[in-house]
Amino acid sequence: MTLATEVKKLTESKPFYAVAGVGDFAVEKLRELPEQLQKLQSRRSELAKDLPERAREYAGKAESFAKEFPERARVYADQLTNKATEAYEDFATRGRRVVSKTSGDVALELEEVSQTAKPAAPARKPRTTKAK
Repeated sequence: MTLATEVKKLTESKPFYAVAGVGDFAVEKLRELPEQLQKLQSRRSELAKDLPERAREYAGKAESFAKEFPERARVYADQLTNKATEAYEDFATRGRRVVSKTSGDVALELEEVSQTAKPAAPARKPRTTKAK
C-alpha cells in the first residue's frame, strides 16, 4: 500500500476525527482559561472563609458515603461508559466539521493562488545561425 493510501485511510477514520475534535475542544477551553482564572482569583477570599465549615460538613458525610460507595461506583461506571461513548461521537462529529472546514479553506486558498498565478512563459527555441 502506498503512503498516500495509508494517509487517506487514516484521515477518513473515526478516531482521526475524534482526535481532531478533541484538539478543537481543547483550544476552545484554553481560550476561556484566563477569564475563569480571574473569576477564581476574585472569589479566593470567599472560598477560604468557607473552607473550614465545608471540611466539617464533608467529614460528617464521610461514613455514609463509604457505606454507599460500592453501589454508587457501579452506577457511576455505567454512566461513565455511556458518557464516554457520547463524548467520542461528539468529538468525531466536531472533528469532521473542523477537518472539512480546514480542507475547504485550503482548497479555496489553492484555487485563489492558481487563479492569480501567471502562467509560465512558453519555452523559446534556441536560435541557430546559418552556416555561410
